[in-house]
Amino acid sequence: MTFMTTELMHYDKITRRDWQNLYKKTIPILTETELENIKSINDEISLQDVNDVYLPLVQLIRIYMKTMRDLSFSKGLFLQKIAESQPFIIGIAGSVAVGKSTTARLLQLLLTQTFKNSQVALVTTDGFLYPNQTLIAKNILQRKGFPESYDMVALIDFLSDIKSGKDVEIPVYSHQIYDILPEKTVVKSPDILIVEGINVFQSALNKRLYINDFFDFSIYIDATAGHIEQWYLERFKTLLELAKKDQENYYHQFTKLSSSETLKMAKETWKQVNLINLREFIEPTRSRAEVILHKNKSHKIDQIYLKKY
Repeated sequence: MTFMTTELMHYDKITRRDWQNLYKKTIPILTETELENIKSINDEISLQDVNDVYLPLVQLIRIYMKTMRDLSFSKGLFLQKIAESQPFIIGIAGSVAVGKSTTARLLQLLLTQTFKNSQVALVTTDGFLYPNQTLIAKNILQRKGFPESYDMVALIDFLSDIKSGKDVEIPVYSHQIYDILPEKTVVKSPDILIVEGINVFQSALNKRLYINDFFDFSIYIDATAGHIEQWYLERFKTLLELAKKDQENYYHQFTKLSSSETLKMAKETWKQVNLINLREFIEPTRSRAEVILHKNKSHKIDQIYLKKY
């Protein structure tokens, strides 16, 4: 995707080569097995990427965490009261199939290694999608993933409760059945929380609150639309292969179609749903991120954009 000049004005553009030289200290490295276990379907990431891009990113997050704690302490002194400890919240946004989940899981692993006495939790906003039954009742099932398909009020309430230090029960989404599960999970007041999803920089319906008002650090994963489309099609094909022998899998119903039919369906879904959502609702929020990680055709991060102000 090509940045507009006005959008770039408040970012420093940093090449991968320059970025990797910003932080040289070595922290415990991951193994190939650990890296393989956190990769999303058809995503690509290497130990070199960890060294060149993500270790400097973790160091930058460390700086933001120290700044937040110093500010909280100083505000406590000003107000003459003990400042309550708040979790550090990181938001990760970007298109479908761009690699958000891999980045989120990798950061969780690296931050857990870096801050050994801290609890690092990860939540995806998929759990705040309305159940399919509700989407059908609202006649918006075909717009699943668009802003109106999320319970944004519940998501903001969740972030508010987490910031207040509460344990919070949240819904769980299953990509296998393409719906919200009956059971819920509990997020127990973490020290660091990573929130990942296509809508993490979007506003609630009342337009008065943005989800990223709760974020202490935010990342947008970026790439050209053409590259993302190719990754989406590759992932769709892999999902069909995995669903062939699983009749409970949502994608199983499509495995009986021919290759040409499934490719046509995937392309139409990309064009009529995911590309529109990207252009109209996801991409316009990109400039709300502190850091933009831009990927090239091979999934390799080649440019980093760091917000100046």
